[in-house]
Amino acid sequence: MFLQFIDQGNLIDDNTILVRRTLRSGQKVNFSGNVVILGDVNPGAEVKAFGHVIVFGSLRGMVHAGADGNEQAVVIAFRLQPTQLRIANHITRPPEDGSAAPDQPEIARIKDNVVTIDTFQSGSERQIPQKETDRYLT
Repeated sequence: MFLQFIDQGNLIDDNTILVRRTLRSGQKVNFSGNVVILGDVNPGAEVKAFGHVIVFGSLRGMVHAGADGNEQAVVIAFRLQPTQLRIANHITRPPEDGSAAPDQPEIARIKDNVVTIDTFQSGSERQIPQKETDRYLT
């Protein structure tokens, strides 16, 4: 589902970096565009991007999408369990009750000025703006 989404040219352009490894504690990725990670983001690792962040693995570290204030940015991961998740100036962290992550990929984005997390399903990509100036497609 994700690979088909990526192959269709969504998000991947000259302003996207592809990280082909797992990020371990203490490692950081900072980029002024989109970040796609083929691996996990372990606790203690950090990812900061002005655009979207997509993780083909578990996201258990800190992530900041839309770091330049872009509230249209999203975070997508196979397992979304970050120690801290930021989109633009909005900050959230996992629930204290230790809820188990679903067995489906998830997408975090800003809705009504709040960070929301939903299951990423086929067709969800239409709700992701392709550029900061785009609106959500329906």
